[in-house]
Amino acid sequence: MMKKILPPNAKISKEAKQTMQECASEFICFVTDEASDRCHKENRKTVNGDDICWALSSLGFDNYSDTMLTYLHRFREIETQRANQQS
Repeated sequence: MMKKILPPNAKISKEAKQTMQECASEFICFVTDEASDRCHKENRKTVNGDDICWALSSLGFDNYSDTMLTYLHRFREIETQRANQQS
């Protein structure tokens, strides 16, 4: 993923790759923790896609939240279509 944005002759050190992986993991934990807190306050045990979108927005990542909501709605439409085709 990192190579796609860099010039073809650019090289990425193992340390840089590891650092990016750690940052991505930390970001995921950060967002998931926020979504989990919301579920806990609402006495729910399951975090869903809407909770993740809410958490992204709540944490100031509105651009990501909007994109994720669009994807989530489309995903649900496709899943509904597949279910209807199978029945």
